[in-house]
Amino acid sequence: MSSQSLTETVQLTPILESARAASVALAAAPTQVKNLALAAIAAALRGSVPDILAANRIDLANGHENGLSAGMLDRLSLDDTRIEGLAAAVEQIALLTDPIGEVVRGRSLPNGIRISQVRVPFGVVGVIYEARPNVTVDIAAIALKSGNAVVLRGGSAAENTNRILVGLLQQAIGSAGLPAESVQTIDPFGREGATALMQARGYVDVLIPRGSAGLIQAVVNQSKVPVIETGAGVVHIFLDESANADWAVEIVHNSKVQRPSVCNSLETLLVHRDAATRLLPAVLAKLAASGVTIHADPRVREIFPDAVPATPEDWGTEYMGLEISVAVVDSLDEAIAHIRRYSTGHTESIITNDVVNAERFLAEVDSAAVMVNASTRFTDGGEFGFGAEVGISTQKLHARGPMGLPELTSTKWIVRGSGQVRG
Repeated sequence: MSSQSLTETVQLTPILESARAASVALAAAPTQVKNLALAAIAAALRGSVPDILAANRIDLANGHENGLSAGMLDRLSLDDTRIEGLAAAVEQIALLTDPIGEVVRGRSLPNGIRISQVRVPFGVVGVIYEARPNVTVDIAAIALKSGNAVVLRGGSAAENTNRILVGLLQQAIGSAGLPAESVQTIDPFGREGATALMQARGYVDVLIPRGSAGLIQAVVNQSKVPVIETGAGVVHIFLDESANADWAVEIVHNSKVQRPSVCNSLETLLVHRDAATRLLPAVLAKLAASGVTIHADPRVREIFPDAVPATPEDWGTEYMGLEISVAVVDSLDEAIAHIRRYSTGHTESIITNDVVNAERFLAEVDSAAVMVNASTRFTDGGEFGFGAEVGISTQKLHARGPMGLPELTSTKWIVRGSGQVRG
C-alpha cells in the first residue's frame, strides 16, 4: 500500500496537509511572534492546572487498571510541580536564540559570488511516544521556536491528558496569530494512525520515536520517513580504584534513585577490584535502604550478601525502576570493554581522582554523553540549558545527545551573485 493511500485509509491526509501549510507559515514567522506564542503556552498551562490534573487522573486510573509498570506510571503522572516545570521550560525556550537564519558558514568566492549556509526548519516533524505527557509540551515548544509543525502520536495511556494539552497548545498558538494546526495529534486513530505516520513520506520530513526499546525499534524498522533514533538507556558508572568514597555513594545513589524511570537513570555499576571492599558496602547499603534490588556478580555478593545473583540478561537490561546490576572488574580496560559490549550509547560516567583514567574514559567510551565525577541524571536538555529536549539521540548523525533547537533544523545554501556565469 502506498503512503498516500495508507494515510487516506485512516483519514490522516487533511491533518498532514494542514501541518504542511502550518509549517510554511512557521518557517517565515518572526522570532517575536513565536516567543509570543510560547508565552501564551506557558500562561495556558498555569491557568489550566485543574483541567490537566483531572484528565491525568483518568489516565493514571486506567493505567493502574491496565497494569502499567511503576516506571510507566511515573512518566505518565503530572502534578502541580511538574506542570510548573513544563511552563518554566517553555519560558526558557522563548529566551533562547532563534536558530532559524543562523549562518553556519559562508565565504566570498574569487568571482564575487557570496555563499552562506543557513539554518532552516525541517518542516513537519512527526513524534511517536508513549505515556509521556511532558513530551507533548516539550516537543511542541521546541518545534514552534525552531519553525516546525508537529504531528503527535502520544499513545493511549496518556490520551486524556494529551487531548487537554494539545487543545491548550492550539488555542495559545492561535492567539499569537500563528496557525493552530502547528501542533496536532493523531491519537484518535490509534495504532493504525501511528503506522500511517510512519509511511507518510512526502507529508512528514522527519520522525522521532521516544519510549521503550521495542517502540523505537518498531519505528526504525517500519518507517519510510527518515528517523532520528532516540535510544534506550543502559547507563553505566565505573568506580575506579581512586574514587572518592563520598562522591561514589552520593553520585551512584542520585543516578539510580532520584528518578529511576527515566532513560538517564543508572542501570549498571562497575567497580574496580582494588576499590570494591572499600566502596561497595556503603554504596550498596544506601541503594538498598532506598528499596533498590541489587543484581550482583559473585565477587559483589561476597562483599554484599543481600544482593541477588545477576543473570547474563541483567547486563543489557534497562530496568527503568528500582533495580541495578553490579559487577567487579579487574581494570579500566575491562570496564570500557564491558560498556562497549552492553551500552546503548546513552550516558556513562567514571568516578575517579586519576586524571589519566578520566581522560582515557572520556576518549575511549563512545556514548552520546560521557562524564567524570558527575551523576548520569545530568544528561538532560533542561540541565544542558536547552529549556527542554526533543529526546536524547544515540545516533551518530547530525543530532547526538540531548536534542534542542538546532537539532530540529536542517540547512540550505544561499548564493548571491551579480551576473556571474560559470566558465
